[in-house]
Amino acid sequence: MKLLENKNILITGGSRGIGKGIVYKLIEHGANVAFTYSSSSEASDLIVSELSSDKSLCKAYKSDASKIEECENLVEKVITDFGNIDVLINNAGITKDNLLMRMTEEDFDSVIRINLNSVFNMTKACQRIFLKNRAGSIINMSSVVGVKGNAGQSNYAASKSGIIGFSKSIALELGSRNIRCNVIAPGFIKTEMTDKLSESVIESWNNNIPLKRPGETYDVANLCLFLASDLSSYITGQVINVDGGLLT
Repeated sequence: MKLLENKNILITGGSRGIGKGIVYKLIEHGANVAFTYSSSSEASDLIVSELSSDKSLCKAYKSDASKIEECENLVEKVITDFGNIDVLINNAGITKDNLLMRMTEEDFDSVIRINLNSVFNMTKACQRIFLKNRAGSIINMSSVVGVKGNAGQSNYAASKSGIIGFSKSIALELGSRNIRCNVIAPGFIKTEMTDKLSESVIESWNNNIPLKRPGETYDVANLCLFLASDLSSYITGQVINVDGGLLT
């Protein structure tokens, strides 16, 4: 059963890691997917070539979600190419970890701009489409760090916590128009980035996770699939952890 047949979905940061896993899962379930990338055009082109078919449309767009003009232009292009947007997934994000005493103002500002401002920009740019349709699902990617904080990640935690507050407010603002907004808070998810960590660091993480293993990108993608589909039509304003019980 394909849960997303004929749905058009826009996701930021879809060329690698969790975003890439989400793109593959959505296409698998019949969606047409537009995704953005910042620099890795070769990786994006490969994804498009693998996933484009007669049944599903997949297109990549170079766009910086931290700039509202680029977001507005992106939405116009996607509407031209796809005809409509049913679901927005705000996934783009970066880290610049450091203890507060060593963190620069630029380190703080850039993480807030790319992680948090981008969510505002893309949501605002897509809002008129959703209001016109009187329907829509917005899925914002936070983190368990945004729920509980983490030493050395005050900028990242602030951005991800801000996403939670923003999303709950949008759920209240737009719920009467049948527009839902939910948050996913991943824990330790295995990606290209975590592959660079030492075995001792990974073991330390695993020891703190009740399920005793890192998550896979498909664990997050499966939740995205649910929140993007009509199966979650009565769910909005929620923060759902995908963390193997880490915050239990």
